[in-house]
Order: sequence, then C-alpha cells, then structure tokens
Amino acid sequence: MNKASITDYKYLEGTKVLLRDDLNVPVNKNGVITDDKKIIEAIPTIKFLIEKGAKVIIVSHLGRPKGKPMPEFSLSPVVEKLKELLDKPVLFETELFSEHMQKMIRTMKNGDVMVLENIRFYPEEEANDEEFSKKLARIADIYCNDAFGTAHRAHASTAGITKYIPSYCGLLMAKEVEVFSELMNDPKRPFVVVLGGAKVSDKIKLISNLIDKVDGIIIGGAMAYTFLVAQGHNMGASKVDEAKVEYAKLLLEKASNKKVKIYLPIDHLVAKEFSFLADYDVCSSENFPADGIGMDIGPKTIRLFTKVIKSAKTVYWNGPMGVFEYKRFSKGTRAVARAMAENPNQMVVGGGDSAAAVRNFGLEKDFYFVSTGGGASLALLEGSELPGIVNLKEKE
Repeated sequence: MNKASITDYKYLEGTKVLLRDDLNVPVNKNGVITDDKKIIEAIPTIKFLIEKGAKVIIVSHLGRPKGKPMPEFSLSPVVEKLKELLDKPVLFETELFSEHMQKMIRTMKNGDVMVLENIRFYPEEEANDEEFSKKLARIADIYCNDAFGTAHRAHASTAGITKYIPSYCGLLMAKEVEVFSELMNDPKRPFVVVLGGAKVSDKIKLISNLIDKVDGIIIGGAMAYTFLVAQGHNMGASKVDEAKVEYAKLLLEKASNKKVKIYLPIDHLVAKEFSFLADYDVCSSENFPADGIGMDIGPKTIRLFTKVIKSAKTVYWNGPMGVFEYKRFSKGTRAVARAMAENPNQMVVGGGDSAAAVRNFGLEKDFYFVSTGGGASLALLEGSELPGIVNLKEKE
C-alpha cells in the first residue's frame, strides 16, 4: 500500500476538504465524553488543513443509531471538545444536504472548520448508497480519509465517496498504512503475534494467514480454551467455541508443519462464577476443575509469554489475556502490556480493548505504535483489502 497523503496535495488554500474522521468516542448519559483519545488522534490532520488555509468539513459517526436521528448519538459533545482542542470556533450543521448547510459552506473562510451531524443518522451511509455517495462528494473539492478505525467498512463516507472525488489519506491514516505495510511485508524477526479476546471466530482467518508470516503466535483470553480443548484438555465451564475445535486442531497442525510455535496458557486463574468479586484458584491446563471458569492466565503462563515477547523484534497484539475489566483478573493483560512496553523494538497494539488496556495501564507512550483500529488492523493482517483505503489515490 503506497497511498498519497493529504500532505502531497499542493493547493489546499481555499480548497473545500471533506474530512472523514473517526470521532466515535464514548459519551455517558450526561453527554460527557469519557475517553477523548480518538478526537486527540484526529487533531494533527485538522490542524494541518487549517494551517494550509483549507475549508475543513468533517464527517464522522458516533455509536449505532441504525439509520435514524437519535439525540444520544449526536456529535454535539464532540464539537465542544474540538473547539477546546483547536482553540477556535467550530461550526456545526445538523441537517445534511440542506439549504442551510449549503449556505454555511459558501460562507466558510479559509481555515474554518465545520462538523456535519452523525453520518449514521442516514440509512444510506451503511448501505453505501451510490446516490448518497455522489451527494457527499459534491460537498467538497477533495476528500481526505483519516478514519482508520472504519476503513474496513464499505460505507458511503468511507468507500463509496472515493469513486467520485480525488481522495487522500490523512496523517493518521498514512501512519497506520505505513506501520501495517511494514508488519505485513518487512517485519524485524523474530515476529510474534499475541492474540486474545473471547471469540475464536473473529480471529480464525487471521491465525491461518499469520502462520505463513510469523515466527510465533501467543494465544490467550477465552479463545485459548478452544485451542486447549483441541489439544485434548478439559476446560470445565470456560467459554469454548465447540464449532471451531476441529478447525483449531487443523491450525495447530499447520503451525507445526510450518515450524511456527503456538504458545497456549499452561496455567489459569479459575473461578466458580463470572464476577469481579469471585474467589479463584490457580490451576494447570491438565488439572482444570469441571465446574471452573477461566478468568485470566496464571503466573507460569505470564512468565512464558513475557519471555517470548521480550525475545522478539516485532510484536503485534490484539485482545486481552483475561477479564481485564475486573482488577483481580487483569494481571495477565497487564503483564503482556508491560513486557511489550519494556521491549524497545517494534511493539504494535492493534486497537480495541488492547489499546484501551495500554492507556489504562499508563503505558501508551512506551510503545512503537498504538493503532486506532482493532477491526481494521485485523482485516489488514488477514490479507483483506480495506474498502476505506483501496480506492485512495496512489502516491506518485
């Protein structure tokens, strides 16, 4: 992927730029943003466009309003945060394609910023409607996609629009593309991938693809139990994807044939109930109780995973090692984060829960790169083309 950045466009002064950002931040019932990380990540591209004298028209989504206006998913709190971070007025238009919107755009001055209301208030967005895409394209002179977190979605504002208007990467998108191109094509070795989370089905294609690319795969979280069952272990009442056990056996066999080491937990924190207050025992994979629920990796596994991570030159991590939202079951996830933070090489976190954990642990600045897109980064590593990237202008 060698895509042109908005920095390659030479005549931004006075140019209307439709900027697709991922401003999908958590907002509580009082309308207060509880994590503004995604907004902060969007600021460098916005400031670049302002400094170059462009007229910046931002489009984004928030939540899942399912194609109709819902006050709790309004971008109004995001607009207030942008005003604060940019230290300048930010216009806000609540009715897409209205005469009022057209008038506001006509009267914008160079360096002005305007935000359009939640694009997912319109069902045509997620349907990637052709006419809707054309109407979006007519708003501006050029399009800039800086929303890596939605790049795997074939929506009108991420994919459809690129057919009808010159389209470029934003600064954040360009960095994401650069990092993942490096991971896929020229990683420093040993290259180890750490996968966690609950669903094997979400990452089964990824594991199959990675076996041909990496030197080792660490599997933790609930998805590890399916692989342990495939090895013949009894995982008690833990979450096991029975439909994927046979496929997990095939993946383990494929990895063995390719001489790629798959590391699975050897001990676990096991509780009798799924609760943040639950008492737990440390149990090996061989002596897992019939009524036990795996909640986190155990101390021997932490030592094993830490050793593998610290010996690697490139590590990609996506998915927690346990129920890290509960403090007593966060040790495994924290240990993986710390081992990566202490490794000075290419340590990449693939967005989602892993990125949230890294921020919660205060370790973000110690990483080579923390991606803004969990699903998008997984899709790239699976070898899939991302609809929000594929049609962006190629770098000359």
